[in-house]
Amino acid sequence: MSIKTKPFDVAKHLETDDDIWEFLAEVLATGTTSDFIHALNTAARAKGMTEVARQAGVTRASLYKSLSADGNPRFETISKIVEALGGHLSVVGQ
Repeated sequence: MSIKTKPFDVAKHLETDDDIWEFLAEVLATGTTSDFIHALNTAARAKGMTEVARQAGVTRASLYKSLSADGNPRFETISKIVEALGGHLSVVGQ
């Protein structure tokens, strides 16, 4: 008998804003730029792509394209997405 599995989708487990921010902070601290873009995609899916796109002032298609594996979003776009998720970008000295 074979075991059937389903792909694990982190977005389904990011239930609160705190979950999203903890997830993004961890990826930013330990991952690459590509990992962070992928994490933004996951966070946007958790919140709802249509709503995030609306709040970021971009089209849903543009949001999907920017956050895709082949996407290369501009800094301004990343900033708008973070703000649409309810956060902001900042620089902190170590």
